[in-house]
Amino acid sequence: MTEKALDPGEILSLIPETLSLDTLRGAGVLPLRREEDCLVLGVSSLEAYGNAQLLSKGFEGRARIEVTDPTLLNGLFDRLYSLRSRIASDDVEAIEGVADLDAVAREDIQSDSVSAPVIRLVNSLFFEAVKERATDIHVEPFEDRCEVRFRVDGVLHNKLLLPKTHQAPLTTRIKVMARMDISERFSPQDGRIGISVGGRSVDIRVGAVPTQHGERLALRLLDKKEGLLTLEQLGMPGKSRAALEEMVAKPYGMVLLTGPTGSGKTTSLYAILQKLARPEVNVITVEDPIEYDLPGVGQIQVNEKAGVTFASALRAILRQDPDIIMVGEMRDFDTAHMGVQASLTGHLVLSTLHTNDAPSAVVRLADMGVEPYLVAGSLLGVVAQRLVRRVCPSCACEAEAPPAFRKLGIETVQRGTGCERCMGTGYFGRTGLYELLVMDDALREAVSGGASSSRIREEARGKGFKSLWELGLKRVRQGLTTPEELYRAVGEA
Repeated sequence: MTEKALDPGEILSLIPETLSLDTLRGAGVLPLRREEDCLVLGVSSLEAYGNAQLLSKGFEGRARIEVTDPTLLNGLFDRLYSLRSRIASDDVEAIEGVADLDAVAREDIQSDSVSAPVIRLVNSLFFEAVKERATDIHVEPFEDRCEVRFRVDGVLHNKLLLPKTHQAPLTTRIKVMARMDISERFSPQDGRIGISVGGRSVDIRVGAVPTQHGERLALRLLDKKEGLLTLEQLGMPGKSRAALEEMVAKPYGMVLLTGPTGSGKTTSLYAILQKLARPEVNVITVEDPIEYDLPGVGQIQVNEKAGVTFASALRAILRQDPDIIMVGEMRDFDTAHMGVQASLTGHLVLSTLHTNDAPSAVVRLADMGVEPYLVAGSLLGVVAQRLVRRVCPSCACEAEAPPAFRKLGIETVQRGTGCERCMGTGYFGRTGLYELLVMDDALREAVSGGASSSRIREEARGKGFKSLWELGLKRVRQGLTTPEELYRAVGEA
């Protein structure tokens, strides 16, 4: 029998309220169906047979035990937890005045054995966020309400609307889990929560800031299983990936990744570092914050209160005999100047910069005070990137292209009509657009002369440079994304 043939709702009705799913999962036992006067109990292995015999006394009537595929049972447990942990209106109504102050380190939130309503509510939010592939949870207080929103595939969606009286218990519970000071409500704070959902470790980075109507929380979810991608998994076209791999294989120089917040720069940097980290090289990073633990890499956390800034950490790194240096962000002249100097003295430097496109990054360094001739001599290349949502393959259908796109020769496009898999959005997952600027002698000469970004772009276009808009247009032609998503991520041509 397959999982689809079994009704989770019916199975849930067979489980007594006094018996938790945690107990059943630990015992490897689950009631599957009722056949006449007999209840069929599925066991994951013969070792669980004794557990089933003991637990069968908790069910009404006679029980029959059969060995069931463990994968099938695990899938059913996931669906049952989803049913039990779904945010119910009675839970939301009951959290008024409840505050749980027990310190929680790493707990399994895929559990139905907790009792306090506010704990169930927070656990439900985390479980739903992981299930729906959310990267962020926002808890936003207003004058008469508290809103909870999930960011899925880069776009925020309303998830829950709570009365104002429920704001304090919810905020307190999250702050307790993140080991933050619950008595401090008027200063920004940061914290971390470690949870596990069905065996998957998820780190949650929590930021709290005081606002007019209470503390606003932003929770960034980092799934350790899904987070680290390789260069091959980034979705970068073969030609661009080969050019990037050639760039980062050089012994010294600087490679910059640019784009707005949330465009995947850190993910790309980690993918490059995974490829470069070898026993024979010394790789050191300075990050704010450290999002993933990279084996074989020395990672330094920025701590401005302790005097550890990007600039001071970079200065210290240069005395650690590094081969490869990754600086989380070029924020000021000191960091940029030291990064350029390090790249000119035999180090490979990787970093990020906030600019709209690749040619602008070159000019931005000069605007920060770095001499153009130093930029020209140190820079190997720039990658500007954006993430666009992919059309959901389960509900994709052909539609007429907007007039502006028909003028470009695109008559039809793919759109998602909205289904259960994509939660009605028409999009599922994201793909990257990578604008690659590779420095050569002609570009170095132009940069040394103080060329503008438009001049650099025209110079690079003659060598095959493609803009983000052109790359996005290709994705629309391929049916991977929509015109509206291209406008949202890149803007107009």
